[in-house]
Amino acid sequence: MTHKPPAPHGIAPDPWADLRAHTQARLALGRAGAALPTAELLRFGMAHAQARDAVHIPLDADALAAQLQALGCATRLVHSAAPDRATYLLRPDLGRRLSNADAAVLRDMPAEGGAPIDLLVVVADGLSSLAVARQAPPLVQAIRQQAPAGWHVGPVVIAQQARVALGDEVGSLLEARMVAVLIGERPGLSSPDSLGIYLTWHPQVGRSDAERNCISNVRPEGLEPARAAARLWWLCRAARQLGLTGVGLKDRSDGLSLSNP
Repeated sequence: MTHKPPAPHGIAPDPWADLRAHTQARLALGRAGAALPTAELLRFGMAHAQARDAVHIPLDADALAAQLQALGCATRLVHSAAPDRATYLLRPDLGRRLSNADAAVLRDMPAEGGAPIDLLVVVADGLSSLAVARQAPPLVQAIRQQAPAGWHVGPVVIAQQARVALGDEVGSLLEARMVAVLIGERPGLSSPDSLGIYLTWHPQVGRSDAERNCISNVRPEGLEPARAAARLWWLCRAARQLGLTGVGLKDRSDGLSLSNP
């Protein structure tokens, strides 16, 4: 039995402390008297501030577009019907629809190369601009690198003040077979920069969440970009075979291979 040195400053040791090496979850915090240790209280305050910043700091869409263009992606910038961040947070319905001006632009935009889009990628700020700024460029690069032969991946649409369902309208206007919305997830106290992917077959305004597949926690400490892209393409192939996404499409990418249609 190994001898553990006493905890500093009179903090009572926690028998679960070894578990902290394996997770970012807030466990085995110890106690000082009847309260949390000061260091843990300060760490909690820092985590809370980071989560709030992730929600409120605006996405630098121009900088993100420049990064994606350097990777060889054509980009389009759009905005939801929510004119500002405060409205976006108070009116989720406005974040699900395009502004009238951007809807008109996309409606009149000619098909890229004349070919239908098999997968359209929409990058949306969601509830964490930090997640999008950090995770979207390597994830988009991995998605493009792993694209199956013969699949047409359209331009990357960068959407500001956007919710997941905004991708339905964008995909419908661009006549995409599928849309993958890469969006900043609601930040947690240990993960202010987590990105989610929502895949929808035949996007149309009014699609429900039950008609989507979700891949969550895309970040270095969670699901790495290459693995997330591989899972996305597995779902895309399966969706094309079945003609659907959502509750009828089960993600078996970890255990089964899927033959090409």
